[in-house]
Amino acid sequence: MSRKLGLTAATATLALALTACGGEGAGSGSGGGSEAGDQSIGVSMPTQTSERWIADGNSVKEQLEDEGYQVELQYANDDIPTQSQQVDQMITQGVDALIIAAIDGTALSSQLQAAADADIPVISYDRLIRDTENVDFYVSFDNFKVGEAQGNALLTGLGLKTADGGEGDATGPFNIELFAGSLDDNNAFFFFDGAMSVLKPFIDDGTLIVKSGQTAIEQAATLRWQQETAQKRMEDLLTSNYNDGTRVDGVLSPYDGLSRGIITALQNAGYGPTTDGGAQPMPIVTGQDAEIASVKLIDDGVQHSTIFKDTRLLAEQAVVAAKAFLEGKEPEANDTKTYDNGVKVVPSYLLPVETVYKDNIQSALIETDYWTAEEVESGQAD
Repeated sequence: MSRKLGLTAATATLALALTACGGEGAGSGSGGGSEAGDQSIGVSMPTQTSERWIADGNSVKEQLEDEGYQVELQYANDDIPTQSQQVDQMITQGVDALIIAAIDGTALSSQLQAAADADIPVISYDRLIRDTENVDFYVSFDNFKVGEAQGNALLTGLGLKTADGGEGDATGPFNIELFAGSLDDNNAFFFFDGAMSVLKPFIDDGTLIVKSGQTAIEQAATLRWQQETAQKRMEDLLTSNYNDGTRVDGVLSPYDGLSRGIITALQNAGYGPTTDGGAQPMPIVTGQDAEIASVKLIDDGVQHSTIFKDTRLLAEQAVVAAKAFLEGKEPEANDTKTYDNGVKVVPSYLLPVETVYKDNIQSALIETDYWTAEEVESGQAD
């Protein structure tokens, strides 16, 4: 995959986030005063099955190398023991800092203790590492707001709200189903809670009906964010709850990969356009990450929306934080209250998000060089 990694004005602004504070930060024993070319940074990403994580890994690596650092980038193929082994190996090899997007946010405690013993700062990347004091900084997006945006996108698609947040013309009731991410990913809870903060009042007053009754995150969760798992659950929901002639009007999906599995199940059940024009309209399906296959579906009017998180900016902020630690400074946090990992509140830098519909693909994704018009048309990255 090729990703557009040139610095935009926004990333240039982010670079100003590097500030020096009094005292030495984590990692200053091994990094302070050293030249970047003499230092190495381990980057641990969860999987290559999602184009999003491939883009993240490439972006972090390229931007670190542009700063002169040596980079060890590893993908763990969604296997917890593999990620643990890879992080162990990075520590043994003597990396000066670690950037980790964890598969399971609770599964790396021994590795992070080893990192702390070696004075290696640890930056938690997008997925909060939990139940340890040995995580020094967190870079992510405002994940509760991601959920809020998904909930609002669902309401907008159903006509209960307008795009600017006003009251829509529709009255309902509408049948919806809820999907959530993997329970071992701390972000899944923020996404779900944010969405439910928007949807619950409509569920409580009967405007939205969850026909399956599955409204708890434990019921809606999708282990490892697997597309096939989401497709199977949607098929089961349709068989169990919609074989009486009623239709699904909307589906809350927290991630584009799940959205595509859900859409496949819906299409197999007769939703969406067909050559004879006899299909039921496709339900409103939300998403996240602006994956090119889903952007194509949005452009084609199949998927309703996605949440765009510009991972170039996230990679940029991870680089800013790593550079700060290795220069004996503290990276600037813009949130020091929200992300309690069970042991401590981890200082964090949170980035904004944008909801993408069919009518703003051009401005949000193409004009920012995230995707090209040709990629959107084909549904494939160059």
